[in-house]
Amino acid sequence: MIVEVIAVGTELLLGQIVNSNAAFIGSALADHGHDAHYQQVVGDNLARVAESIRTAVDRSDAVIITGGIGPTRDDLTREALCAATDRAMAFSDDYADRLRGWWRQRGREMPESNLRQAEHPEGAELLANPKGTAPGLALDHEGTLIFCVPGVPQEMEHLLLSEVMPRIDARAAGPSVVVSRVLRTWGQSESMVGELLDDLYQGTTNPSVAFLASGGEIKVRITAKADTKETADALIEPVESEIRRRLASWYFGSGDETVLKVIFGLLRERSWTIGTAESMTGGMVAAALTSEPGSGEFVKGGLVAYHLELKKRLLGVSDLDEVVDPETAIEMARGGRELLNADVVVAITGEAGPDPQEKPPGTVVIAVATPEDVRVSELRMPGDRERVRVYGTTSALHLTRLAVSGKWWTT
Repeated sequence: MIVEVIAVGTELLLGQIVNSNAAFIGSALADHGHDAHYQQVVGDNLARVAESIRTAVDRSDAVIITGGIGPTRDDLTREALCAATDRAMAFSDDYADRLRGWWRQRGREMPESNLRQAEHPEGAELLANPKGTAPGLALDHEGTLIFCVPGVPQEMEHLLLSEVMPRIDARAAGPSVVVSRVLRTWGQSESMVGELLDDLYQGTTNPSVAFLASGGEIKVRITAKADTKETADALIEPVESEIRRRLASWYFGSGDETVLKVIFGLLRERSWTIGTAESMTGGMVAAALTSEPGSGEFVKGGLVAYHLELKKRLLGVSDLDEVVDPETAIEMARGGRELLNADVVVAITGEAGPDPQEKPPGTVVIAVATPEDVRVSELRMPGDRERVRVYGTTSALHLTRLAVSGKWWTT
């Protein structure tokens, strides 16, 4: 089934609240094998919400509306649904009594405005909400299923899983699942990865292939739809094998196999510890390493030596003419191993910008020292200061991954 999601709330448009509900609903729809072609976000305006509903009904088999069913005047979803479907507003005396009882049990007097939550478009079914006072709504309008659920995440999630998804599943032609597998790569641009896989992107629809750039890594998503997970997996397998063959050494993991998980797995195999010596990134590499649960088993510590004097005094860096220099990074890595008593140390220095200093902005120099060797790489990163720092951190982690695996890059 094609299911469209409408999130109602001006606060979403203003960026005051992150639209996490749409993400949760989208994930649930994929898990149940339903297609989501569109999502809408609309402010608290009766005419615009009604128009959004009409648009969704025209192109979808089911519509899920989240938000706008509370007790205040700006909760307009019920009225908009009436307008969009040309229905009168009805009132549930039974639900009004339930509301009064809910407040009475808590020893409080119910504001009269809460009775708005007993209103519903004529013909709609009220869906019990044990986690709040606003009931969900279910309406079959000329063959299209329309659901309204609260905007409060815990209430929305309960109603979606217990009431909405079973009704959508029952209407669907048959059981199906959508399975996605994400392959992780580093070392090539999104455009290059896209060119390498262009025939697969254009030539396959089930499974489909898509690309996502994320913090210096390129992810390739393979998505298949089938009657069962096993069948979907079987559709994905040959495409995944071909993609991994083409990407070769740029591929490093899939699913939740992040670069951090790969690094710590390799460190565990070799019984090595790790530390950092940073300048330009100001501790971002160490922060990334220590963000992984269980990192305390491997991470000895990190040093931020931003000023040249600290690089000299703590890391033994020579009195060089340039700080953003391969020799400086190598000395930082070697000095870090000695200072931290760690088997592996990754060192990073560079010019984050925006103003040029020794080198052009975006120059990043990374060295990794292990018990086997020490190597350095000088890179050029695109973007503003923060992007250079983020991409530098990602590159430092991946060069560490290669060093610890013994698959050193060419200097």
